[in-house]
Amino acid sequence: MVNIEDAIMAKLRKSGENFEILVDSQKAIEYRSGKDIDIREVLAVQKIFSDARKSKEASKHILLQIFSSDNPLDVAREILKKGQIQLSAEYRAILKEQKRKQILEIIHRNGVDPKMHKPHPLTRIQNAFEEAKITIDEFEDVNRQVRSILDKLKPILPIRFETKEVDIIVPPDYARKSVHAISRFGRKLKEEWLPNGSLHAVIEIGGGMEADFYDELNKACHGKADCKVLKIR
Repeated sequence: MVNIEDAIMAKLRKSGENFEILVDSQKAIEYRSGKDIDIREVLAVQKIFSDARKSKEASKHILLQIFSSDNPLDVAREILKKGQIQLSAEYRAILKEQKRKQILEIIHRNGVDPKMHKPHPLTRIQNAFEEAKITIDEFEDVNRQVRSILDKLKPILPIRFETKEVDIIVPPDYARKSVHAISRFGRKLKEEWLPNGSLHAVIEIGGGMEADFYDELNKACHGKADCKVLKIR
């Protein structure tokens, strides 16, 4: 239940009329970003206001005329999707920085130089962000932003997303110690224990994580693992 005292306002101006709702800030952002969340969990009260500060509700006649519905949940959905969510400047800055870090991590994990098939250092990607003057939308879904940001980075930094299938054989003495490292870095496509106690696995990893994966695996098995790339997509 959203505490009305902690609620913030989301508003939409349409056909010359103001429409306002009181919402939980975090849940409103999650809803706006596309998370599957019940609209009733977002709203502090299931009412549409013409002036929320004065507790003045919008007339049902106007709601029907403009939104083709006087159901407050239907109208609230449109306000959240198309309207303004009134966050403080400080909170907006926090959200932007959180999403910036998430986007950088996704690009770093998956992006490589398309000629060399080698990952770019994180600092190089960060510098390209600055040079390209990348702006982060605090409301838009991270994965949707990644696609448009890659297009802006390419004139500055040759980069594309790659996925690699890596075949791994770890000898018996280190096999069980290596399971965690193998599982942590990618999606496991195959795992089998060979008759001699060796571990045979095939995993799918983002191209940008290949070097980090080899480093961690080598630490776990003292460089005794046999790895080869089967496919690059």
